[in-house]
Amino acid sequence: MTEPVSRDTVEAFYRAYGARDIIHTAAYIADDVEWAISGPIDVLPFCGVYHGKAAVLDMMQRVVPRVFDIVKFEPSAMLIDRDRVATLNRLWAKHKGGGRILSYRLAHFMRFRDDKVVENLSLLDSFDAVTRSPPASRPSAT
Repeated sequence: MTEPVSRDTVEAFYRAYGARDIIHTAAYIADDVEWAISGPIDVLPFCGVYHGKAAVLDMMQRVVPRVFDIVKFEPSAMLIDRDRVATLNRLWAKHKGGGRILSYRLAHFMRFRDDKVVENLSLLDSFDAVTRSPPASRPSAT
C-alpha cells in the first residue's frame, strides 16, 4: 500500500521548483526518478525522458537554460490523491534566440514515494506558446 504525500510537501516542492532553486528541488527528487517531458523536441530540445536524479537536475540546471531563462512558473490547479499529484501550471520564459517572452500551459502528473518525486510526466501545451508578459501577481479566483 502506498503512503500518501501531504499537500505541504507538494507545495514545498513547487516553491523550490518554481524558484529554480536546484538545491531545495533536489531534496524532493528520488534517486531513481523517471522524468518525462512531452513536447516539440525540435523547438524545445530539453523534451524527452530523463532517468535518475542526476540527469533530471542536469536538465533543470544546464539543458533548459540553454533554450530559455524561466521568468515565472505558476501552479494554478492541484489535485492530490494518495501518492499521485496532478497540476496545471503556466510558465513564462525568455527565449535565448531573440529574447521573445514565451508563455505556455503545462500539466504535471507525478507520483511520490517517501515525500520525493519518483515519476513525472510533463505535458506541454506548445500550441499555447505565445508572446505575452507574465502577470505582476497571481490573479484572484472568481
